[in-house]
Amino acid sequence: MNKQVQLNKIKEDFIQSQKVLSAIGDETRQSILLVLMGTDCETGIRVGEITNQTHLSRPAVSHHLKILREAGIILMRKEGTKNFYYINVRSELGLLKMLVGDIEKFMDDFYR
Repeated sequence: MNKQVQLNKIKEDFIQSQKVLSAIGDETRQSILLVLMGTDCETGIRVGEITNQTHLSRPAVSHHLKILREAGIILMRKEGTKNFYYINVRSELGLLKMLVGDIEKFMDDFYR
């Protein structure tokens, strides 16, 4: 594959990854993700529990969870009136792996 084709592929990877990059780039959302990673993916965790562990307000946690959900990084499970949040193991984070892999391949092909 020539240099321009690879650069175009990387450009597309960046475009596809923008929501994920933006979502995980925020320090507050990173702390929420760390809390979620520390829980059982099958049961998830409620906003109140996240609030307790991060010392953020409920509205702040809800706001950041919405952004993470829209980016496809986390999922929500309803149980009656309760919402449980957990990491989406098949999330859009895979786009980042593809982006990094394509950049590494480009660097290997043209700069070694």
